[in-house]
Amino acid sequence: MEGKSCFFIGHREASSGLLPILTQVVEKHISEYGVTEFVVGGYGGFDHLAAKTVISFKQQYPQITLSLLIPYHPAERPIETPSGFDNTYYPPRMEKVPRKLAIVRANRYMVDHVDYLIAYAWHPASNARDLLDYAQRREKKGLIQITNIAERMGVKL
Repeated sequence: MEGKSCFFIGHREASSGLLPILTQVVEKHISEYGVTEFVVGGYGGFDHLAAKTVISFKQQYPQITLSLLIPYHPAERPIETPSGFDNTYYPPRMEKVPRKLAIVRANRYMVDHVDYLIAYAWHPASNARDLLDYAQRREKKGLIQITNIAERMGVKL
C-alpha cells in the first residue's frame, strides 16, 4: 500500500446514528493524517456505514481510494467490485487458511499492514473487540494509530 492507509473494524450492529461522528473521524484522517487508502470489509452494519462515509468524500478528495477486503479466495468466491469502491483486496498467503478463520485472519492482516484503524468495538466477546485488543498492543509499540468511535460515544468498554 502506498501513502497512508486506514482499515475499519466494527460490530455488525451499527446504526446510522454513527454517521455524524464517523464522517468527522474519516475527514480528519484524510485532511490531517494524510490517509489516501481506505479498506473496509463487507460483512456488517459498521462496514456498510464506513464504506458509505468514504464514498461520500471521494468527490471532495479525489486522491482517496476505497478497497473491499475479501477474506475468501476470488477463484473460490468471485466478487465484482461494488459500486463506489475502487477495487477488491485479497491478502497474500491466505489460500490455506481454513474458511472459518478467513475473516479473522484477513482482518488481522490488515491491522498488521495499515497506519490507522477506525473501530467501533465494545462487545467484550466479539471478533471486532478481539481485533481491537490486538491492535491496541500494536499501538503501544507505535505501529498503528487507533480511533475507537465507541469510546467517543461514551459506550462502556
